[in-house]
Amino acid sequence: MSTYVMDSELFRDQFGTAAMRGIFSDEATVQRWLDVEAALAKVQGEMGVIPEAAAQEIRRKSKVENIDLPALKAEMDRTAHPIVPLLRAMKKVCEGDAGEYIHWGATTQDIMDTGTILQVRDGLDELESAYRALHENVCALARKYRDQVMVGRSHGQHALPITFGFKVAGWAEELRRNFTRLRQMRERVLVGQFSGAVGTLAALGEQGLEVQRRLFSELGLGCPVITWHTSRDNIAELISVLAIACGTAGKMAHEIFSLQKTETGELEEPFAMGKVGSSTMPHKRNPPVCEGVIALNRLVRATVPLAVEGMVADHERDKVVLQAEREYIGRVFNMTHAAVSKMIYVTQGLSVRTQNMEKNLFVQKGLLMSEAVMMSMSEALGRQEAHEIVYRICMDVFENGGSLKEALLNDPQVSGRLDEAAVDRMLSPHNYVGQAGAFVDDVLRQRLI
Repeated sequence: MSTYVMDSELFRDQFGTAAMRGIFSDEATVQRWLDVEAALAKVQGEMGVIPEAAAQEIRRKSKVENIDLPALKAEMDRTAHPIVPLLRAMKKVCEGDAGEYIHWGATTQDIMDTGTILQVRDGLDELESAYRALHENVCALARKYRDQVMVGRSHGQHALPITFGFKVAGWAEELRRNFTRLRQMRERVLVGQFSGAVGTLAALGEQGLEVQRRLFSELGLGCPVITWHTSRDNIAELISVLAIACGTAGKMAHEIFSLQKTETGELEEPFAMGKVGSSTMPHKRNPPVCEGVIALNRLVRATVPLAVEGMVADHERDKVVLQAEREYIGRVFNMTHAAVSKMIYVTQGLSVRTQNMEKNLFVQKGLLMSEAVMMSMSEALGRQEAHEIVYRICMDVFENGGSLKEALLNDPQVSGRLDEAAVDRMLSPHNYVGQAGAFVDDVLRQRLI
């Protein structure tokens, strides 16, 4: 039995993905630490800071398969330190005295922060790929249902007609903005950390800045202007943007969940025989995937305050902040990627119940079209007077039944102004979707950058 859902054989795919688990696994974490140590040795060997032969040996042996991970864990527990046991393990596997030159001028946080950023880069690559796929699915839905009229709702109530394509185009544009956020964030987040014990590079003297510059060129990361050992705004931004990206998936899932309710029945997440909604009610067709995405969104969103709180760190080093980041960075990546991946599945096989969309347009027997009636009458009566008249008629229909058409034709203030054909035109939802189609077209012309 696992104590945490992300590690559970039973539940882990509800809260993460194989790709993200791989990126943030113990093996990948240690390998990324070794990648930083190897790159540091390479540039220092080239510069003559350490012997070239030692640098080459360090690079050859900087492979996670050379490290006994259970033994490493035991030493980490014994020493209460993550990197010193790794350095000792590397000293054992390196020939000659090469192990004496590993980690030259670095501090533990340099290696761990930079290793984490390398993992973050891999995680962003995976997430952006998934985001592209989700955006393509949503755009396909917007294109297909550009002109499918449905009820637009505000405050949970029928408002005016829209099209399903218009609704989905709003999702697509939000996804596009999020993709831009993910891309633009890279220049601030994908920055390495190498500055020594308190950030001054004192151990490397005059060569420090050149080592730093060449190290991050080797790793393909940005070079910081100054240490960010206790400047964690980049991590706060990372988690905030991931939460926004996950939030759009959660918004989409919640909308599908709402429109799948029995009384509405306009959408349904993918269903196949064998999918069970209840252990006791055989008729149930629940939306468990969308419910899961909504839950993931809540969990990711709840982590943002923790990341922002980490910006307030103590002096030149604060392990409390680092320990918290160690817990939540991989978790947030997993949950966000899981949410987006699940919505790729949902949007690929989404059932769109167009017949129910059409039926629901007339549930209120014309009240949906009150604005169209009011605007038409405003030309002769003025807007405020027309609003008062239509309001009175609509409230009577709502309370006492009947249809808006009958009420309009029987009302003395209206009957002489509008004939039946004019009322029918005003009460047709298909004639009152405004520029919905044009908006869809504009969204579909946008591209991810």
